Amino acid sequence: MEGIAKILIVDDNPKYLAEALPMYGYDVDVATDGLEALKAIASMNYDLILLDVMMPNMDGWDTLKAIRNNKDTKTLPVIMITAVSEDQKVVSGLKIGADDYILKPFVLPNLLARIEAVLRRSNWSKEKQKHQTLTINGDLKVLTEREKDVLALVAQGASNQDIAAKLFIRDVTVKTHLNTIFKKLKVSNRTQAVLLALQMNLIN
Repeated sequence: MEGIAKILIVDDNPKYLAEALPMYGYDVDVATDGLEALKAIASMNYDLILLDVMMPNMDGWDTLKAIRNNKDTKTLPVIMITAVSEDQKVVSGLKIGADDYILKPFVLPNLLARIEAVLRRSNWSKEKQKHQTLTINGDLKVLTEREKDVLALVAQGASNQDIAAKLFIRDVTVKTHLNTIFKKLKVSNRTQAVLLALQMNLIN
């Protein structure tokens, strides 16, 4: 029976995911480094790439850049799998073009939920392009210019203290702006806010 989605696992140690995902209905292929992944992507249509960061020959970041710089694959959904938890590096990955990320070690239900969410967004995006609509979550409230300034600095990896200094406001004001941003974008943390804002072209 055909799987619910075709996934390429790019990892130099893919055994766990390669065995687990088919149990949940996914068709999977495996590449053990970035170069092998790019060859596979060129010859096969995938619905999603699970991309490890630390790999030989070509790491995950360079692989992601190559995927995004290719007109045929620039919209291909990619979830980064990384042991790096620093906000700045995660945000940098999102700005390069990752659709989501998950930290090692992870629990399978968490990864499955993220896979489902990214595939759902991808399908929604395809429908959006098909019908040529410019409406994105129409019920989301518009950010003010100051809130966009705050979020842009968050995307650069700035701390609350950094943001306060650059915008000449108090730390508590930064927290207030962030709480308002989270409510308007219907997210719960900084990384989710940056990811959604980049997808909606609210910040560059």
